[in-house]
Amino acid sequence: MRRSEKTVAGLALTAATLAGLAAPAAAEIVSEPLSYSVDGMPFEGVVTRDDAVEPRGVVMIVHDWDGLTEYERERAAMLAGQGYTAVALDLYGTEADPQGMEDYRRLSGALLGDRAALRARLDAAMAAAADLPGAGAGRVMIGYCFGGSAALEAARAGAGLDGFGIFHGGLDLPDGQDYAQVSGPVMLWHGSADPVSGPEDLAAVLVGLREAGVAHDARIYGNVRHSFTVPGSRDYDAAADEDSWQGLLGFLDATL
Repeated sequence: MRRSEKTVAGLALTAATLAGLAAPAAAEIVSEPLSYSVDGMPFEGVVTRDDAVEPRGVVMIVHDWDGLTEYERERAAMLAGQGYTAVALDLYGTEADPQGMEDYRRLSGALLGDRAALRARLDAAMAAAADLPGAGAGRVMIGYCFGGSAALEAARAGAGLDGFGIFHGGLDLPDGQDYAQVSGPVMLWHGSADPVSGPEDLAAVLVGLREAGVAHDARIYGNVRHSFTVPGSRDYDAAADEDSWQGLLGFLDATL
């Protein structure tokens, strides 16, 4: 099921997460498009923030393999409620309209198979977000599944951000890459039973970060599978979702 078809209520998760979504009474959560292009191809992300407070920093969210959907918009609203300028990035372009698994594989696979193109789109998105309110306080990139793979790619490319958060991401290391250029701490939330990137892949990332001298940490959820933060998916795990959300808030508080 495409996540945008799920009810928004499904993303509420648990009562504790609902509390994390709550903003001050005077909050004025606003959203606006963020447009950019790569070689003439148009892209459009979404910026969400509380217009009534001074932003605590910018958090960029890279979407899953099904593109920028209501899921990323809701995560952005949750982060805006915590005082951050949240940016849901678009890596597929405004003309993409993925409708099912075949489209998801095609679009994500094309970028994972062409890392130069992936980096070009990440660079354009980061440049468009560089001067948003709160950017002076710091910038962090997070990503879910495919988005986690993309956030790691940005980290290895030397994106110059203040931190990176990876939720059940694809953890393979492309030939010729390493972690020497990573500019900030990396935090990973991962299930021990993830069939996409297993314990060996996670261990390889941790070793690579350690050998490169990059500050890092990981939270491992025993017997939890891949898409544990996605309500409605077969792998959803409410406890791991809530714990990783609180972990993200702690990571952002320490990083920005």
